[in-house]
Amino acid sequence: MPTSSRYDLYATRYPLLPLKSVVIFPHSIVTLLVGKPRSIQTVEAAMAQDQCLVVVTHRDPEVDDPQPDDLHRVGTLVRIGSLEPQPSGGYQVRLEGLQRVCIVTIDSQRPYLIARVEPLSEVAPAAAEAAALIRHLRELAARCHELRGGLGDDVLALLRQTDDPAHFADLLATQVIREAARRQSFLENPDVLSRLEQLAITLATEIDLAQLEQRIKDRVREQIDRSQREFYLREQLKVIHNELSGEAGSETEALRERIRELALPEEVAERLLREVDRLERMPAVSAEGAIVRTYIETVLALPWNKETEDNLDLAHAQEILERDHYGLEQVKERILEFLAVRKLTAGRNAHHPTILCFVGPPGVGKTSLGRSIATAMGRAFARVSLGGVRDEAEIRGHRRTYIGAYPGRIIGAMRRAGTLNPVILLDEIDKLSADYRGDPAAALLEVLDPEQNRQFTDHYLDMPFDLSRVLFITTANTLSTVPRALRDRLEVIEIGGYTEQEKLEIGKRHLLPRQLEAHGLEPGTLEIPDTTWRALIRGYTHEAGVRELERQLGAICRKVARDVVQGRGGRVRLTRRRLAHYLGPQRYDPAEPHREPHRRIVCLCCWRRLRKQLLVDGPGCCRCRCRRRWKYSPRPCCL
Repeated sequence: MPTSSRYDLYATRYPLLPLKSVVIFPHSIVTLLVGKPRSIQTVEAAMAQDQCLVVVTHRDPEVDDPQPDDLHRVGTLVRIGSLEPQPSGGYQVRLEGLQRVCIVTIDSQRPYLIARVEPLSEVAPAAAEAAALIRHLRELAARCHELRGGLGDDVLALLRQTDDPAHFADLLATQVIREAARRQSFLENPDVLSRLEQLAITLATEIDLAQLEQRIKDRVREQIDRSQREFYLREQLKVIHNELSGEAGSETEALRERIRELALPEEVAERLLREVDRLERMPAVSAEGAIVRTYIETVLALPWNKETEDNLDLAHAQEILERDHYGLEQVKERILEFLAVRKLTAGRNAHHPTILCFVGPPGVGKTSLGRSIATAMGRAFARVSLGGVRDEAEIRGHRRTYIGAYPGRIIGAMRRAGTLNPVILLDEIDKLSADYRGDPAAALLEVLDPEQNRQFTDHYLDMPFDLSRVLFITTANTLSTVPRALRDRLEVIEIGGYTEQEKLEIGKRHLLPRQLEAHGLEPGTLEIPDTTWRALIRGYTHEAGVRELERQLGAICRKVARDVVQGRGGRVRLTRRRLAHYLGPQRYDPAEPHREPHRRIVCLCCWRRLRKQLLVDGPGCCRCRCRRRWKYSPRPCCL
C-alpha cells in the first residue's frame, strides 16, 4: 500500500468517500462531481494530506446519509489526479485507482469519515493458466469490439500490452462490467484466476447477445427497401431545409466543395463531412450550429498539406544575420553550424531536429534572431508568448464541450503561419507556471518531443496534427526556472550583453533609422557624433541590451519632430552639451576609475549575468548597497 513520508503516523488511515452506485477498480481513472458538504470536506482533507483517500460503495443506493454499517467492507484506495472547482459549488474530481483495501474500522466522529484500512490479500494464479486465460480474453475482447464496438482501440491496445493478470482483469472489468452489484462482487473477489474466468463468461455472453441482435437486424433489413426509404427521407429533408433557409443548402454544399478541393487527409476529410452533415440537419439559427460551423472553418484554415521549400544556403543566411544584427559573432557562428547540420541531414534525420534555446537578458535580440533564422530559411514565422501562462489548455486547447472553446496556442500559431514547416518561436518559456488547471510545461514536452509531435492532438481539434516539420526555437532569460525535463530537449545558446562599441554601432545602423522613420523624420535630420553616442550610452542607459537606448532615441526624435513642425529647426546635430536639453540630467555616473594608484583605494572586479563592470571602492564611495546583489573579487589596483 502506498504511504506518505510526511504522514507516517497515518499510513493506514485515509479519508473515506462513500459512493452510491460507482465502483472504482485499481488502475482505472474516473471523474466525479462532488457536491455534498460532507464529501467536499473529505476531498479537501485528502488534498491537505497526500491526495489519497478510500472510496467505497453504499450497500443501499437509496440511503443519502450512510452510516458505517451501510457501506461495503472492501473499497479502493485512490489518488486525486486533479481537482477543479465548479461555478455552482463543489468540485470535479479526477480519481486514479491504486489498489483494493479492506476497511478495518471507520471513525465517524469528525465532520467526514476516516477509515483504517489494510491491503486485500490476493490469491496469485498459476503463471501458465493465467497466460492462457489472458490470451483467450484478448480474442474475446477483439471479437466483442467487432460486433458491438463497446471497446475502444486504445483499450484493446492496452490489453495487448498488459501481461500482469490482476492489472489485466481490472482493466477489462472497467469496460465490460456495468452493474454496480457485479462490479462490487468483482472488486471483493481476492482470487485473480477466478476474476479472469468471470470475465471470460461475461464476454462470451456479450458476444452471443450481439450475434443474436445482428440476426434480428438482418431479418428486419430484408423486409425494408432501405435505399428507397433513405432516398425518400433525404428528399423530404432537403425540401424542409430549403423552406426554412434558402441559403443553408448552398452553404453546406460550399463547405463540401472546399473539403474536396483541399485534398485533406482521409481521416480529417471524413470527420469534416460528418460535421457538415450534422450542420445540414440543424436549424440555421441554433447555437450548436454556430459551434459546428466555427469548428469546420477552423479545421479548414489549418495548413494540412501546405509546405514551403527550405533555403539552406549558408552564404544567404550569413548575409541575413549580418544585416539584422551587429556583434554576437559566436551566436551567429553557432546558428550557421546549426543550418549546416540541417542541410547535411535533410531527409535522413528530419524527425529528430535540434531545438534551439536562446538564453540571455532582455533586449539582446533573442526574438529577432529567431525571425532572422526564419527569413534566412525562407520559412513562415510565428511567435507564441508563454509569459504568465498557467493553464495547460492554453497549449493543448479547450474541448468543444465547453462554451467559448478555442484551439491551443500551438495550433493557433500553425493557423497564422499557413504552412506545415514554419519557424515557431516559443518566447519566455522560463515564465511558465502551474496551478490546479494543469502544468503547461508538461504539455510542451509533447510539442517539443520529435517522437510524439507527429501525432499531436489538440483538445479542440480532437484529431492528430503533424508538428514534426516545425522548427521550434525557444527563448528564456534564465534556465533556473525551466523544468529539467523540458531543458533536456533544448540546445542552449547563451547570449550575453553588448559592449559599448556594439551598442554604438547598433544604434547608428538600426535604432536611429528606425526611430527616424517611426517619427516621420527624413534620414539625416538628426546627426549624432560618436562622442555623443558614448555619452548617451554611459549616462542615460544601464542595461545589457539596447531597449533603453532605443527609448532614449525615441524621446530625442519626438523633441526634434516638434521643433520641425513648429519651424524652429531643420537638420539637428546633437552634441554632448545638448543631451541634457533633450533628455534632462544624466541618470548614471559615467565617471572613469582612478588612473593612478591611491592609498586606501582598491579596484573591484564585479561580475553579474547582465553586465560586467570595473568599480572603484574607497572611503565615502557608498558601495554597500550593491554588495547584496553583486559578487566582488578584490584585486590590487593596477591602473
